[in-house]
Amino acid sequence: MIGVFDSGVGGLTVLKALLREMPAERFVYLGDTARLPYGTKSPETVGRYALQAAEALAGYGLKCLVMACNTASAVALPAVRAQLASLPVIGVIEPGAEAAADASTSGRIAVLATEGTVRGGAYQQAILRRRPEAQVYALPAPLFVALAEEGLGDGPIAEAVAHHYLDALFAPAAGAAPDTLVLGCTHFPMVAGAIRAAVGSAVRIVDSAETTARHVRAALRQAGLAQAGGQGGLRLLATDAPERFARIGARFLERPISEREVELIDL
Repeated sequence: MIGVFDSGVGGLTVLKALLREMPAERFVYLGDTARLPYGTKSPETVGRYALQAAEALAGYGLKCLVMACNTASAVALPAVRAQLASLPVIGVIEPGAEAAADASTSGRIAVLATEGTVRGGAYQQAILRRRPEAQVYALPAPLFVALAEEGLGDGPIAEAVAHHYLDALFAPAAGAAPDTLVLGCTHFPMVAGAIRAAVGSAVRIVDSAETTARHVRAALRQAGLAQAGGQGGLRLLATDAPERFARIGARFLERPISEREVELIDL
């Protein structure tokens, strides 16, 4: 069993990528919907919530834990690894940073994320560890979260918001614009079309969900923990509002979710 947790439904973009990469594996996903969003909370609070979620998932007999929340990965990854010392614990920031550092030819890299992730500086630090000469621009884009959850990821509203956030950095008048953009929030793949329209076709867009899924698959294979065959499976857990989780999560997972599939748990 592979555990995946996020503050809500955004991490379902990571789960979707994991299911695509490893269809034979069994997954349990926990969305801490009672306490979302993590991106606006203090590091101390996020760290406490992440440890509680990790401990709850560990009870399902995990062989690996994926922290599918950028904010939690930025703040609490070392603490969770210390708490679950016997398990591989993988966050979303290091795979995304590695992919961005490899993809950029100019070394100018932008990171689009929540306020908490930008403020913590984890993406900036992770990219600079790999490319010390890089210029990293971190932009908070909180409105994208609401657009993704409301099903407004495409169309004129999303494109207007994308231009609002990105024009100053990517417009021709901005000068030497970044050649690579990291989607540093699990909600942001849902608005990738609007982001692409704003930055143009030449910019490389790194989806941290996809890079994390590939990283998890490689780590399990290297450790001899990969499931060779079988049907796979999925359990969905939420700490509040299973109906809303099912309704909004279906858009992120790109398949119907019945409210009966979502188990309510208390942290």
